[in-house]
Amino acid sequence: MASLKDVAKLASVSLMTVSRAINNPEKLNKQTYQRVKQAIEQLNYVPDLSARKIRGDNSGPCAIGVLALETAMTPFSVELLQAIEKTAQNHGWNTFIVNLFDDKEPDHAINTLLSYRPNGIIYTTMGLRKVDLPEKLLGKNIVLANCVTDSEKLACYIPDDYTGQYQAMQQVIQKGYKKPLCIYLSEKTLAGKTRRKGAEQAWLDAGKNLKKMASYHMPILENNIAQEYMTTIDILKQHCNNTPDFDVLICGNDRIAFVAYQYLLGQGFHIPKDVAILGYDNMVGTGELFFPPLTTVQLPHYEIGEQAALHIINGQTETEISYVASPYLERNSL
Repeated sequence: MASLKDVAKLASVSLMTVSRAINNPEKLNKQTYQRVKQAIEQLNYVPDLSARKIRGDNSGPCAIGVLALETAMTPFSVELLQAIEKTAQNHGWNTFIVNLFDDKEPDHAINTLLSYRPNGIIYTTMGLRKVDLPEKLLGKNIVLANCVTDSEKLACYIPDDYTGQYQAMQQVIQKGYKKPLCIYLSEKTLAGKTRRKGAEQAWLDAGKNLKKMASYHMPILENNIAQEYMTTIDILKQHCNNTPDFDVLICGNDRIAFVAYQYLLGQGFHIPKDVAILGYDNMVGTGELFFPPLTTVQLPHYEIGEQAALHIINGQTETEISYVASPYLERNSL
């Protein structure tokens, strides 16, 4: 890889002149600047921004380091990472992502991230969860995206799952459904507990009896996520003797809805004529491919990434949880 010295030698100028051409081109005459520029292009020279920061030189663009715990492994969170990068670019900042596949041994990933001397760090996870911040990150300029922590009082941007589920349940009630069957995510997850609270409060606020709402939580089966979702069929079988004893299925996420569609349609039931279905997440690239298209709630991954990036770029100092709106998406299954 070409160095600053290589550029200076090819352009027949000093190191200081090359530095000025990169950082303050207006201080050079046009001929000298063009000569340095041609040398840079010919050698494909790339400035070492991390080295500048180590030396205390802040003349280059600022950078956000993203520590992504399992985030890049799922299509659900691609929008979050994309939003961080686009927002940074729009404000003249750089970004780099360090993937963390196991939070039990994070030292190598964290050391890599810190070695680049980012101006701020976004710690993000796949799936809303509570995390224990590694000690090396404590006291840093850090924002959490799609996760919360008790380790330190920090700015956190997470989906407003309670309001999202509450408003979606209001739509269910307004459309006249009276016998909901609810299959939530595991009660060990933040989303599972919060979405259930939202649905039940909307039901109660409408003057309805919770005994009329059959509710289940998905199990967590280590290393067997497919089998977790197959429990949806076991639950449906209990409530589909000849005809369903429910008129609407409230699903903890769109994957539960996907399994439910297959089972109910396979049994000859029509959606939404016999049973209506409400999802959650707006699963990337598939929500409108259900037949009929799935009514669901949008997880605001893009907005979470954007707001987390702006928090760092704008130098915001708030250290609290910010709930990002999760809008209801009307389609044809409800």
